[in-house]
Amino acid sequence: MFRKYGIVGVWRLLCSLIYTKIFYRDARLIRLPFDIRNKHLIAIEEGLTTGFGCRIEAVDSPGTHTKLLRLGKNIQMNDYVHITAGNNVTIGDNVLIASRVYISDTSHGRYGPDEYNSPFDIPVARLLFFKHVIIEDNVWLGEGVCVLPGVTIGFGAIIGANAVVTKNVPAMSIAVGAPAKVIKKFDEDTGRWEKV
Repeated sequence: MFRKYGIVGVWRLLCSLIYTKIFYRDARLIRLPFDIRNKHLIAIEEGLTTGFGCRIEAVDSPGTHTKLLRLGKNIQMNDYVHITAGNNVTIGDNVLIASRVYISDTSHGRYGPDEYNSPFDIPVARLLFFKHVIIEDNVWLGEGVCVLPGVTIGFGAIIGANAVVTKNVPAMSIAVGAPAKVIKKFDEDTGRWEKV
């Protein structure tokens, strides 16, 4: 262990393990620093592992009593993952999240043809807009992925590094790019990933 992490690394790991067992008994390991905001609005199931510098938050508004963010079993998120839930973010079981991933169901303002904010409105003063995000079981989000409001990522999907997910991704498919597009789907009959 000392060869892999060094003395300082082992000390940090030990501190993180003690923190985990005191504050998140069902988690596997929460590496410090770890920032959780409005914990009472977040449901975390067993087996969570985090990297360094993760930030998990729920947007607290008057009268909110339900869980806005739900993290399933055995989720592994690497360094500097940021998840924001203002209405409903659900992440299923056995999801692997690489470093520097951003997931949010929240946006400052509306920018569609019927409802919109003006460029003259101060961005921070624009009303928050919410659309649920669902990430199903066995999903793998690559390095630097951004998952935006209103998206469902289906079972077993893989999202390539630096992809920006703006639309639903079907189960058992691979999506890459900005905006993310499906390039392969898993064929259960052949047991292979086939180009789309």
